[in-house]
Amino acid sequence: MTLRTVSPEKARNMLNEGAILVDIRDPDEHARERIAAARSLPLSTLEQADFELHRGKPVIFHCRSGQRTQMNATKLKACAGEDCEAFVVEGGLDAWRKAGLPVVTDRRQPIEMQRQVQIVAGALGLGGVLLGAFVSPAFFAVPGFIGAGLLFAGLTGTCGMAKLLKLAPWNRGILGKV
Repeated sequence: MTLRTVSPEKARNMLNEGAILVDIRDPDEHARERIAAARSLPLSTLEQADFELHRGKPVIFHCRSGQRTQMNATKLKACAGEDCEAFVVEGGLDAWRKAGLPVVTDRRQPIEMQRQVQIVAGALGLGGVLLGAFVSPAFFAVPGFIGAGLLFAGLTGTCGMAKLLKLAPWNRGILGKV
């Protein structure tokens, strides 16, 4: 199942007419950059959301690029309800921003957890290879360990590095929101 897409401009017009905008990204993503009118309902908790209050109003879902919303269209439609018109912002927040529509950006918030994991894993992997090549071959174990951790995260949906990064001082402000 796919949900009908609407352009960012059409979505803004629908919001002005009473539609509800739902951001399905994780709280850390929403805290850093968001559409002001968007209600944060992460995909992982969407099934507990109460859409009854919005019956009769169209619901527009968005994520960063539109890919997550399209991949989860069946779940999103089920959460919104059968009698509810549901849409997806074509291109998500990225397209909204490119269309020149306003976004709220809070640079004091840490970058998204997934990007933090990518930065740390990449730095550790590259560092391990460089140290392995120029200092001691024993350092080649570092990128091997990182690769095993990423494989485990992909297979289980549990990322140990993300759990550790959530404890970092710069992420403590969003812990209560997660």
